[in-house]
Amino acid sequence: MKAVTWQGRRNVSVETVPDPVLQEPTDVIVRITTSGLCGSDLHLYEVLGPFLDPGDVLGHEPMGVVEEIGREVRAVKPGDRVVVPFNVCCGTCPMCLSGLHSQCETTQVREYGSGAALFGYTKLYGQVPGAQAEFLRVPFGNTLPVRVPAGPSDDRFVYLSDVLPTAWQAVEYAEVPRGGSLAVLGLGPIGDMAARIALLRGAETVIGIDPVPARRARSAARGVRVLDPGAEGGDLVERVRDLTDGRGPDAVVDAVGMEAHGAPVAKALQGLVGRLPDGPARRLMLSCGVDRLSALHLAVELVRRGGTVSLAGVYGGAADPMPLLTMFDKQLRLRMGQANVLRWMDELRPLLTDDDPLGVDGFATHRLPLDAAPDAYRMFQEKADGAVKVLFSP
Repeated sequence: MKAVTWQGRRNVSVETVPDPVLQEPTDVIVRITTSGLCGSDLHLYEVLGPFLDPGDVLGHEPMGVVEEIGREVRAVKPGDRVVVPFNVCCGTCPMCLSGLHSQCETTQVREYGSGAALFGYTKLYGQVPGAQAEFLRVPFGNTLPVRVPAGPSDDRFVYLSDVLPTAWQAVEYAEVPRGGSLAVLGLGPIGDMAARIALLRGAETVIGIDPVPARRARSAARGVRVLDPGAEGGDLVERVRDLTDGRGPDAVVDAVGMEAHGAPVAKALQGLVGRLPDGPARRLMLSCGVDRLSALHLAVELVRRGGTVSLAGVYGGAADPMPLLTMFDKQLRLRMGQANVLRWMDELRPLLTDDDPLGVDGFATHRLPLDAAPDAYRMFQEKADGAVKVLFSP
């Protein structure tokens, strides 16, 4: 089959790799019809190479059609249309039963002290072959694949794999009161969708902060108050306070993460780590902070006293300095973590109606063939051509 493979820093290619096969009696083989390109994939493209091997298959936002099932699978059958959550989780362990699917005890990657395995995401998370491919082996076929109706385009449902539950959890963790205010840092796929969800759930003021004009315009069209951090200069915090009765927003969602703009030293360290041999690079990343923390520090500065900072962006540093004095003085709450995808399905599926309150049908900016993946990764990283959400069709 064809698949998008990691070959080195800023180097992905579409290669022919072996088709996946059933390995366990509860496995399912899914023929992929759509898979997404995620901002987290850019961390593999740029930063996390020491935990990848050339030829690793990327991607963790799939949907498709069941092609083959193991002998113990009863929940789905060949021909069923399914979405596959990015968490590789059993659905039956104590963590899964408590709604913490990202901490699944069956697939935790104990070698690295990590939570549940993820599709297409490095040794840190199990090195499970990913979904930017023609076929995908999905374990736990009775609990993991999510059946969706036949009929509407994939664009209606593919975001259940990652974007919708990640953004929903970010807003849920933010605990924005009805009629309250939320600032969203970064208007890429997760930040954009989080802003939409917050408005749908009753936030009165949602402020989106992003340096890319096309992304700001896209969110402004949905009723988000948008700000350009570069244009605001040192007045950004005051501008946000002006929009929130002088005290700051009730909550801030950081949808940027480890590759934030405005941190040249950390950026240089990330580049250095990416050029080291894998062994020393892995040791350095597991023991030292290499994140660009400007977005997180801005979130702490922006949020009102007694407010909440919700981290949806991925951070990877093991020794990142945090502004604990400010956080303590402002009496902040901090919520974070990989999305527990299956936890939010009951809330999300009713929103995927013909009324389309979240605008999922038009959410993708680019739909491309799988062969275009190398150019798509480059375009998405450079924020070129208005790229916010890219979907691949094998």
